[in-house]
Amino acid sequence: MVWVRAEYAGALAVVSTWIAALVPWNVTYSTGVSGGSVLFVRFPFFQIRYAYGVPTARGVSVSDPLSATAFQVGQTIQAAYQVWTVGAAVLALAIAFSVLYYRYEERIESGPIDPVRLLGGLLTLTGVVLAVATYLLVTRGFPGLPLPIGVVLLFVFGALLLTVDRA
Repeated sequence: MVWVRAEYAGALAVVSTWIAALVPWNVTYSTGVSGGSVLFVRFPFFQIRYAYGVPTARGVSVSDPLSATAFQVGQTIQAAYQVWTVGAAVLALAIAFSVLYYRYEERIESGPIDPVRLLGGLLTLTGVVLAVATYLLVTRGFPGLPLPIGVVLLFVFGALLLTVDRA
């Protein structure tokens, strides 16, 4: 079964990579945190934390993976945030390559590496790394149930790009 026609594979690779940067890889809602609730929406390059009913942390805060990791120093979930930073770096590499691919399609298509499969591999690798980060959040005692929305999407995009018929 052919999911994508060969002539559209490059466009799918570029658009999939850009979409992956816009979808949250993890959404977690935690209740009972210091008497209140906290909603974390973690995108690849930043997280939004909305706390309500928590006396020490109210409102909305936004942080990047490095700042969020620094905030977790010494906490049991620090490793999860460090892994998230690695995932963001892998996705940043994929985005940089996708921009070059978009701009210089003919030159990159004639190169020794299939750019569609390369982006598929990078998206899959990002999915693996962020799945590990989600696992670490769960197993290291982070309260709440994480929903790995973007992780699933990264695996779907990666699989599509790795299996596309380029003939």
